[in-house]
Amino acid sequence: MIEVVTFGCRLNAYESEAVKARAGEAGLENAVIFNTCAVTAEAVRQSRQAIRKARRERPDAKIIVTGCAAQTEPQTYSDMREVDAVLGNAEKLDTRSYFGLDDAVRVRVNDIMSVKETAAQFVDSFDGRTRAFLEVQNGCDHRCTFCIIPYGRGNSRSVAMGAVVDEARRLTEKGFAEVVLTGVDLTSYGADLPGRPTLGQLVRKILKLVPAVKRLRISSIDSIEADDALMRTIAEEERLMPHFHLSAQSGDDMILKRMKRRHARADTIAFCDAVRRARPEASFGADLIAGFPTETEAMFENSLKLVDDAGLSFLHVFPFSARRGTPAARMPQLDRALVKDRAARLRGRGNAALAARLASLVGTAQTLLMEKDGMGRTPCFAPVRMEKPLMLRQAQHEGMHHPLTLSLSGFAKATPDFMDLLSPAVAESVGGSKGEGAALLQSVRITAATPTHLIADAA
Repeated sequence: MIEVVTFGCRLNAYESEAVKARAGEAGLENAVIFNTCAVTAEAVRQSRQAIRKARRERPDAKIIVTGCAAQTEPQTYSDMREVDAVLGNAEKLDTRSYFGLDDAVRVRVNDIMSVKETAAQFVDSFDGRTRAFLEVQNGCDHRCTFCIIPYGRGNSRSVAMGAVVDEARRLTEKGFAEVVLTGVDLTSYGADLPGRPTLGQLVRKILKLVPAVKRLRISSIDSIEADDALMRTIAEEERLMPHFHLSAQSGDDMILKRMKRRHARADTIAFCDAVRRARPEASFGADLIAGFPTETEAMFENSLKLVDDAGLSFLHVFPFSARRGTPAARMPQLDRALVKDRAARLRGRGNAALAARLASLVGTAQTLLMEKDGMGRTPCFAPVRMEKPLMLRQAQHEGMHHPLTLSLSGFAKATPDFMDLLSPAVAESVGGSKGEGAALLQSVRITAATPTHLIADAA
């Protein structure tokens, strides 16, 4: 059995499926592969803790460590007696890396800056998920003062547009109703390709050439780099989901300059306002760092106010974590207790904003992509719990009709988690299969809201 333990971003989640496939192609068995994250020191600490636990629980398994933290600090993991091999971010996607793991060479990490191209990985399974991730870009050409990721991912490189379209088509043929475009710096897509196509042009091409894509989602964007084609598509194409997660990082202009970001506070607000005019139902999330070096209380207050001024409701809050080798690590640091306090206050503001956003959706009709345990997501990414167990409407099983309230929207497969909600006969009739994406779209009426999720009945 090959188990892949994932830390970090959606791109890592996507690549973990590719890692599992490549290791399987090499015939690897009885292995635990850790796909690590380097964004914070805490992420590295958690991965080391998980590795030690895995060794205790599976003493005979081969333990392999890869991902961004393995790329940026391979010795941290090679020094651990629990680890059998360390692979870099390029090596983890190469089937050949999983041969000869008993060799004396435990560390296979090459210069990531030498990698000039990114190829589609042709991932078929997403471990029971109902949405598929599609990597279209990797790496980053920017050098924000706090960020170690370019040294883990390399410079920006894009997957050719034709390959992306082909992969999106293949995923829909597998039964996935929603495709999420992922990358490290998505809005830099195409700058390295002939003709320099933009992210907006890619999105338009996918929606035009793959009409079977019911829902297309962008995982994260840098709002200052949103191109005209993307803005037009947001306004014109309902299949592009109206939720946008912004790499904002701060709401204070001086801190943004010290971070070496390319946008100002006003740019974040302007982008959200422009999208909201085109798609009033749109929601926004953001990455925000609390306690960046030199941040005063007044500067921090600007980040708190940004939540309201930009209308943010889904926050990813990071207490500042100095990463060795970055310029920010050499700046005057704040007391750790203050950093943690500010992070907690920022999360509190985000929680309040999310609760208000959810309350505003009560009484509305929504279409959910069903996930697991009776949960689904609206187009604007709000989490929804079905109030009653779902049944299928007039599905037929061996000549018998069953009472139902769920429409399959023309798709025929469901994930194991969702199948648990159905009676055995009905479950068999829709042909649930592990590894196949569910394409279960459910029309609902939102009846109530909690601070963390919505509650719905089938419409």
